[in-house]
Amino acid sequence: MRVRDRVGLSTAWQRRLSRILSFALVGIFAVGLERGNPGIMVNSAVGIAVTQLPPVLERDHGIALDPALTLWITAAVFLHALGTAGLPGAEENFYVTIWWWDHLTHALSSSVVAAVGYTTVRAIDEHSEEIYLPSRFTFVFILLFVMAFGVFWEVIEFAISLAAEMLDSDTILTQFGLGDTMLDLVFDTVGAVVVAIWGTAHLTDVVGHVELWLDRRSQ
Repeated sequence: MRVRDRVGLSTAWQRRLSRILSFALVGIFAVGLERGNPGIMVNSAVGIAVTQLPPVLERDHGIALDPALTLWITAAVFLHALGTAGLPGAEENFYVTIWWWDHLTHALSSSVVAAVGYTTVRAIDEHSEEIYLPSRFTFVFILLFVMAFGVFWEVIEFAISLAAEMLDSDTILTQFGLGDTMLDLVFDTVGAVVVAIWGTAHLTDVVGHVELWLDRRSQ
């Protein structure tokens, strides 16, 4: 079953929303430029780069993502970039003023990371007859993959925040303390569990595309 069968939006609307959010990311970058805020500029620029991955994968490698998956990825990076900007004229961004914003973006972002891990593992399993990965192992692998990435991300946040403090400059990523780090990892796990449970239903098509790409590369 394709993802769009369950999200309640037509393929045209999914593509349209992805484009709208992509253009909005450019707008957020312009806001960061106008404010002279490196955090907004860097996070929105990274988001813009991520939104270009689906068309690059399709054009250069023949890996076509379902429009709903593209929308899922675009929404995740858009919400993160929006969180760094906040409301016009506000002194603080959404990560500071809205207590659940960080949890939302971590759960969404970790679900994207989990989807990448799940797709890769399933495609390799389907591609090679010498590799067999039981479903239980796949579930555990996704959790460990996301947790490892989450810890790596928290270390990056800590290092960047520490460097900004030492240089007396604005930070690109904010570390709010040990309690915040633990909560981030909890919501990372939530995103991973969602993908681990429902990945088969929603990622079958992209797994097939990656498997075909691996088949072509091995010939």
